[in-house]
Amino acid sequence: MLVDIGIIFILGIVFAKFSEKIGLAPIIGMLIAGILISPNQLALVSENIVNLSSDLRQIALVTILSRAGLSLNFDKLKKVGRPAILLSFVPASIEMLGIIIFGKMIFKIDTIDAGILAAVLAAVSPAIVVPRMIRLMNEGYGKDKHIPEMILAGASVDDVFVIVFFSSFLALKTGGDLSFMNFLNIPISIITGIILGIIIGKILGKILVSFDINPIYKAMIFISLGFLTLRFQEIVSDYIAISALISIMTAGMAINMEDESLTSDLLGSFGRLWKVFEVFLFVLVGISVDMAYVKEAGFLAVLLILIGLIFRMVGVNISLIGTNLNKDERLFTSFAYLPKATVQAAIGPVALSMGLASGNLILSVSVIAILFTAPLGAILTDNTYDKLLKKS
Repeated sequence: MLVDIGIIFILGIVFAKFSEKIGLAPIIGMLIAGILISPNQLALVSENIVNLSSDLRQIALVTILSRAGLSLNFDKLKKVGRPAILLSFVPASIEMLGIIIFGKMIFKIDTIDAGILAAVLAAVSPAIVVPRMIRLMNEGYGKDKHIPEMILAGASVDDVFVIVFFSSFLALKTGGDLSFMNFLNIPISIITGIILGIIIGKILGKILVSFDINPIYKAMIFISLGFLTLRFQEIVSDYIAISALISIMTAGMAINMEDESLTSDLLGSFGRLWKVFEVFLFVLVGISVDMAYVKEAGFLAVLLILIGLIFRMVGVNISLIGTNLNKDERLFTSFAYLPKATVQAAIGPVALSMGLASGNLILSVSVIAILFTAPLGAILTDNTYDKLLKKS
């Protein structure tokens, strides 16, 4: 196992740096490294390493959502207002609808399988979007109309919205019934998750401010509470619907309101922790891939992903109706909402690990989506922002 971990770190980092050198996102290199060293390809690592995937995905999700919550500020959300709220669910909803309709036709799968696939594909990638929007804010592009803040806020909540739907479709597939109550539980779980998150964030914020401990320890306490919240969701699931993932992100927002200095410390620590988790996550996703299924999905997967992106761009433009954004700014917002990577890596392999018949298909399409849309979104964003946005 230690040899496997050593190979994962060394080749993951080497391929990430090479990917960065040629202008691609580092996560693309990590993914390719995983595919190459997989037991299905060069067999440089053992199959036992795949057993780490499930727990690591949970760590990755908690880290992603904690960082997203800590990055969101209620005052900034008020400034961007309605379009940020619409961007958090309208593009994802319309993309999921398109993928469910066409996914059933293209891959001959049932509605629930198509829903799981749609939920996996519909999330935008914070790993691609967040650093680029922060750079635009620092450089002043789109600042007058708060465009980077709007995209940052919408994209962060977009991930949570999609993950909640993913969990709901997965529950239906693994033994639940398709009923009105199942769908009613979605808004209930969001509301209860927000309430629990505010309580956790307020209490934790006061405790962490009171104690003088290393910021990395504070981040570890926050992550640990996230794990406990996931367990709490399992315990009370028979009595009340609650989204632990929503709670984790809301707790981050509550801490942000409680103390800016604490928030800054936590974000810095999460950034350092994520560097470790990120290599593991994307390399292990690559290791889980069976290239035979990827080749089989091939063109049809790319076709479905393109259809989904078209639906997503329609959703973005619907969300921006009534705003003061011009045509160029709306086009840039659409480009910024294209890349997929982090969430697909975190939840793409779940269906396969649970033994679903559609698991290999869902994982294969997820990997193709990362390889196709992550560089596409990054390239379009990096090469158009200075042309499509005004600098203040």
